[in-house]
Amino acid sequence: MNAFKSLFVFTKEQRKGILLLLLIIVTLQCIYFFVDFSSQEIVVDSDELKKYEAKIDSLRLVQIKSRKPRLYPFNPNFITDYKGSILGMTNEEIDRLLKFRATGQWVKSTHHFQSITKVSDSLLNTIAPYFKFPERNINVSNKINDLKRQKTASLVKKKDLNTATAKDLQKINGVGAVLSKRIIKYRNRFKGGFTLDEQLKDVYGLKLEVISNIKAYFTVKTPARIKKIDINTANIEQLVTVHYIDYEIAHNIVEYRLSHGNYKTLDELKKVKDFPASKIDIIKLSLSIR
Repeated sequence: MNAFKSLFVFTKEQRKGILLLLLIIVTLQCIYFFVDFSSQEIVVDSDELKKYEAKIDSLRLVQIKSRKPRLYPFNPNFITDYKGSILGMTNEEIDRLLKFRATGQWVKSTHHFQSITKVSDSLLNTIAPYFKFPERNINVSNKINDLKRQKTASLVKKKDLNTATAKDLQKINGVGAVLSKRIIKYRNRFKGGFTLDEQLKDVYGLKLEVISNIKAYFTVKTPARIKKIDINTANIEQLVTVHYIDYEIAHNIVEYRLSHGNYKTLDELKKVKDFPASKIDIIKLSLSIR
């Protein structure tokens, strides 16, 4: 009991400290209740604020314009997807230009550019001042047309590989009696003969140099008519009728279709196990996708 009472016995200094603490607490409470600490209301000049916001917006526009890529004179024949998007062209307009260029032709003038791409007048007026058409483009275009004419003339002079006789073939350097008969025998394996010049590579003993000599004077002018088979509905028995496809490959083609769904392109056949990818150009002549 005496120990409990001792907890409430203070010295003179302790009592003074407690009294001072109580006095501080009371003083702070009075200040809290009677003194107004709220800040004064801030008055904003709306006109000045609008002027300030307008100045900020103008500075932002200047910064945005400074970040835009600068245009320099360029040849519109070499516009890429990225370049076209920067200029403001749509994907369709860019695709029209790229499709036209893929034919080996050149855009020769601003009007020609618009007729091909179908860009609007407003966009054309914006980008046309930067167009630069080198004179060499016209010369290159003329050279390409000359090469096409030469190729056509050369094709006319060549004889049909599907009607060539053994004696005709023996006139070619490197083709003797044995090879000429072997070429015709291989050609007769197909109803209607060869479909492509590339099939000469499958003739046993025929070297690439000799094939090149043959193709200089002969080409397939009357390719064999082929009834195409739908790759997405064909069964194994139908597929083995296609040259270069045996039962194992035909089975793998069907299995791949069952596992991955219908083929979307004929080039997808390259993913089939053991498929002769090097012969796909010839194989595709007998197949179709419907």
